[in-house]
Amino acid sequence: MGEVVIVAIGGNSLVRENGRDGVDDQYEAVCETVVHIADMVEEGYNVVVTHGNGPQVGFGLRRSEIAEKYKDMPPVPLVNCVADTQGGIGYQIQQALTNEFAKRAINKKVATVITQVEVSKDDPNFKHPTKPIGSFFTKEQADKMIEEHPEWTMIEDSGRGYRRVVPSPKPIDIVEKDVIKTLIDNNYVVIAVGGGGIPVVKTEHSTYEGIDAVIDKDFATSLLAEQIKAGTLVITTGVPKVSINFGEPDQKELDFISVEELRKYKEEKHFPEGSMLPKVEASLNFLEASGKRVIITNPESLKDAVNKKSGTHIVK
Repeated sequence: MGEVVIVAIGGNSLVRENGRDGVDDQYEAVCETVVHIADMVEEGYNVVVTHGNGPQVGFGLRRSEIAEKYKDMPPVPLVNCVADTQGGIGYQIQQALTNEFAKRAINKKVATVITQVEVSKDDPNFKHPTKPIGSFFTKEQADKMIEEHPEWTMIEDSGRGYRRVVPSPKPIDIVEKDVIKTLIDNNYVVIAVGGGGIPVVKTEHSTYEGIDAVIDKDFATSLLAEQIKAGTLVITTGVPKVSINFGEPDQKELDFISVEELRKYKEEKHFPEGSMLPKVEASLNFLEASGKRVIITNPESLKDAVNKKSGTHIVK
């Protein structure tokens, strides 16, 4: 059996620009992305796919709010919106991958695992939310949204505009990890911990309860990679390589870098919060636990990246 590689797809990468953010537009973006995942499978890797859901869960919450306001429909809790997006995006990736394998006569099956991820109800992020969701707004639009929803928190997101933020506790356990491992061992490409997983807390009776939050998909992916003993973690983003001094005249792309060098750049604050920083922190968590290497690149560079021809490679 080939090396197990986990590929994390960003939720933003599945949303088209210029207002093309409907379900059909998203599926078109998914179909483009799975071509590169199928390339990896043809190379002999056992691939697990995870994905973000920041824009999609924001859309779901907004639909719920509009339906409640104008049609008296019952509101959908945030944790249920996370579950809904996990199923919806997982279905699209599963179908697109199955179809791509059929075109190439690849003997691989695909399954989506609705994944619960345990968090602590005492996590400090419940008091200080940091996870951006939904659409980008101008400063004027954001001020108006806060007027209408005083309970919301809005932040400026990496120079791209203002977004609503919600609690994002750190994951501590992947509840369905054994199911995921069993499917991998039986020749499945598995789609799991979608949107960072459905956040749950364990009660004093060792039962689980959902809790309103959105877990960062890179942290959840890193934990899954550790728990199923994956060799490589691939985090996709909007650029082919990580850079320091991004956007400055002395911008420098990182090709092959050690854990020590990456930690140094992190301490020097080269990576913005809500953008590259969670990816860097998730990479360090994985490598300091059990991982062999992390690759950060864009989706279209996946095949070249796993063959060391592109991407930023972080190794021990």
